[in-house]
Amino acid sequence: MDSKDFLHSLLLTPSPTGHEQPVQRLVRQRMKAYADSIETDLHGNVICALNPKAPRKVMLAGHCDQIALMVRHISSDGYLYVSALGGIDVGVLHAARVTVHTERGPIEGVIGRKPIHAQSGDERDKTKNDIERIWIDIGAKDKKDAEKRVKIGDVATFHLSVLDLGNGLISAPGLDDKVGLFVAMEVLRLCSKKKLNVGLYAVSTVQEEVGLRGAQTSAYGINPEVGIAIDVTHATDNPGNENAKATPCKLGAGPTIAAGPNINPVVERMLRDSAKKTKSAFQIAPTTRPLGNDANTIQVARGGVAAAAIGIPNRYMHTQAEVCAYRDVELAIAILVHFVTSITPKTDFRPM
Repeated sequence: MDSKDFLHSLLLTPSPTGHEQPVQRLVRQRMKAYADSIETDLHGNVICALNPKAPRKVMLAGHCDQIALMVRHISSDGYLYVSALGGIDVGVLHAARVTVHTERGPIEGVIGRKPIHAQSGDERDKTKNDIERIWIDIGAKDKKDAEKRVKIGDVATFHLSVLDLGNGLISAPGLDDKVGLFVAMEVLRLCSKKKLNVGLYAVSTVQEEVGLRGAQTSAYGINPEVGIAIDVTHATDNPGNENAKATPCKLGAGPTIAAGPNINPVVERMLRDSAKKTKSAFQIAPTTRPLGNDANTIQVARGGVAAAAIGIPNRYMHTQAEVCAYRDVELAIAILVHFVTSITPKTDFRPM
């Protein structure tokens, strides 16, 4: 399997928050040829390590979980009512194709919507962004028929697919954050051919979408000196951006390197230097508060970690039509490989 095939396989494998096992099996299978050790902890994080006996440790975190829906009620006429797993944008759910993941296998369905002909003027003027009004139609005759295939607690994702757009762009549900997971694992794969002065831990973290939970437990277990979260970040290069004073973030202009109180200044500087030395374009992402990604909780694990964050620009986040650029992914990998291999025994990450 080449690298692009691996990325596509990640995107085509379901991993609803709290139900990440299918994609974690894929990660373990892929990485066993490159990692010195692979462990799955009690939380479900997959931890791939190079040079694990080294006293100094660097952790790269990409979360594997994706937003989803959970079946909470089956009506008498066989429709499935759901709750959100993570930050679902209810406005994009109407008429979406979904897949319900059951013990017996996937069940295809669609999310119903009252026809425009039957909508009131008020309903036509505004979308009813209320998940209580959302139902999934799997073609069941009635409740008994639906219960033969689906049970309360089953989870559903957007129908998983990958679409290559023009100019090196890719669209798929779950790019948040399977591109970050892909980057972490590709960095470890490439570093497996190099001499390292540190132990490198590439972690496929779980349950980021419901509170950064997998990063919290895996960082505690690894106890790294440096921890870098690799996640998507909001692109501004589309008509949905109405804030003319927002920091620009464009697809294809390189990954972002975060700056602010959540970020260790030594790691930030080294990441910028690595970008320059590899001639990799990058963008700055300033933030005045703790980030909403795994770097947030990694930074404060145990006695503290030198944290940083790499962002892959992403359009239409948390929809079924997320868009990223292959180039940004490739540049993020180049920057991180150089960063990891540039660490020497004399490197001091303490802010002085």
